[in-house]
This record gives sequence, structure tokens and C-alpha cells, in this order.
Amino acid sequence: MRKEQKGFSLIELLIVVAIILIIAAIAIPNLLRSKMAANEASAVGSLRTLNTASVAYSTTYGTYPPGLPNLGPSSAPSSTAADLIDSVLSSGTKSGYAFTWAAGTGNLSYSITAAPSTPGVTGQRYFFTDQSGVIRANTAGAADSSSTPIS
Repeated sequence: MRKEQKGFSLIELLIVVAIILIIAAIAIPNLLRSKMAANEASAVGSLRTLNTASVAYSTTYGTYPPGLPNLGPSSAPSSTAADLIDSVLSSGTKSGYAFTWAAGTGNLSYSITAAPSTPGVTGQRYFFTDQSGVIRANTAGAADSSSTPIS
């Protein structure tokens, strides 16, 4: 007589592993797309925050800030550190995007670009905004004032 078999056969285990691999192959690309979409949404939100902070700085000090660090944290707010944004955003990088501030003549205008740190991995779209507050996007390369506004 045969003894009663306990456990799983090799074929049963291979079938389970194959099913797990199929599910992973379907889920991982969706996860990466979701991460990119989250990074892009964070970049747009950060640009909105920077526009709002710039207006507040301009109202207080009479000109727009000369750079991102001027909007950053401080224990005693001043024109060199206005404490309007957090230290992460004032560093120029956040959620897979690099933010670049360009002050206009006499700090009477500004423009901000946001580019993915690793294009195609951290994000696909490039963003631009200026003192008008309109956020523009471009998928082909760096966004500028002629790029399509986002809705």
C-alpha cells in the first residue's frame, strides 16, 4: 500500500509560480505609470505653491525673489529667507523633478521650469510657469511660455 502523500507536487508549485509571474508582469508597468503620474501631479502642485509664495513675497518685499532659497525656511523671515516654502522645495528637487528659478530684470518677473530628474522614469512632461500663474507643459522637451497650458 502507498502512504498518503503530504505537501505539493513540483508541477503544482511551478503552476503557482507561473501565475504569480503573470500577475507581476501585468501589475509592474501599471505601478510605474502610476508613480510617474504621481510625480507629475506633485510637480504641478509644487509650481502652484511656488507661484503663491512668489506673490506673497512680492507683496511683502516689493519684488519677486531672486531665487528659490529666498522663499525657504528661516527662524526669522526676511528677504533672504522668507519662510514661505519648505526646505525640500527650496532645495530645487522634489518627487523626481528638478525646479529651476530664473529671475527677470530687477526681480520684477520670474520663470520656473520643472524637468523630470530621469525623463521617462520619474516623469514624461516638462513644466513651465511665470508670474502670470499659468502652468504650461511639454512632452517633447523643456517647456516655455509658448507651451500648451494645462487644464
